[in-house]
Amino acid sequence: MLKNLCLLILLSILSLPLSAQTTDTAVVKSHLIKITKTPAFRNYRNVHHLNQVAKYIADIFNKYSANVSTQEYSVDNEVYKNVICSFGPKEGKRIIVGAHYDVCNEQEGADDNASGIVGLLELARQLQGKSLTHRIDLVAYTLEEPPYFRTQYMGSYIHAESLHKEGADVFGMVSLEMIGYFKDEEKSQSYPLGILSWLYGSKGNYITLVKKFFAGNFARSFGRKFRDSNLIKTKTFSGPKALPGIDFSDHLNYWKFGYSALMITDTSFYRNKNYHEKTDILETLDINRMARVIDSVYLALIQMN
Repeated sequence: MLKNLCLLILLSILSLPLSAQTTDTAVVKSHLIKITKTPAFRNYRNVHHLNQVAKYIADIFNKYSANVSTQEYSVDNEVYKNVICSFGPKEGKRIIVGAHYDVCNEQEGADDNASGIVGLLELARQLQGKSLTHRIDLVAYTLEEPPYFRTQYMGSYIHAESLHKEGADVFGMVSLEMIGYFKDEEKSQSYPLGILSWLYGSKGNYITLVKKFFAGNFARSFGRKFRDSNLIKTKTFSGPKALPGIDFSDHLNYWKFGYSALMITDTSFYRNKNYHEKTDILETLDINRMARVIDSVYLALIQMN
């Protein structure tokens, strides 16, 4: 009887989906150090150092996929690079998961947006060798930050436009934008409209799935699967594109081309007062909760396949 019980327990464990233990927090911290502690800040002015970070991303991607490429383009006689890592079948529906690796001005940008880039690097490790029905492209963008934000020089605009031109069958897009900052204190969370605190609470202890009204089937389905993993406290926000902050990342360029897209975020400056400041450093991040965000993305991606 005891032997049979032990066997049943073992079989039940083996049948469980991958859990929050999938992401290696030591590896996450190592990547964060490599990306944030560059000799010069990784902004558009320091092109050499920006592209050194692009090389680091490509090197990590190459460990996990045979399909890694760079998408180069020129701005004011300087060459900037998106880095793309693909998994799954070459043809068919495609899911894009993207994050930007540049920073605004002179700061390390640990949350904004080394956290999102590290999410891509860990997803690459997790997706290695997995059998997929959809193609998954992990894309590290350059030039998301000012002065190029909302221009056609954003790396995400370049990428989204290229998909549109080639007629790619894009199922949807996920933008990882600041996923590492959490606070449990009262009044640590603010909102574009004060009344939202009644709905979402005053503690910055959750991750947010942000999408516009009528965001499309992919955004709805992905969001549901992300929440169903129950690995991290999650809230969903839908609103008009005109609401401040709802399109403050790379997903806005996929909306422009009619693709279903959403943003995963700790709400940026509505919570993290280090936003675009020199104080946005690794030590302010909650790596354990950040890891659970990454695992939730991974589980949602696997269930979308």
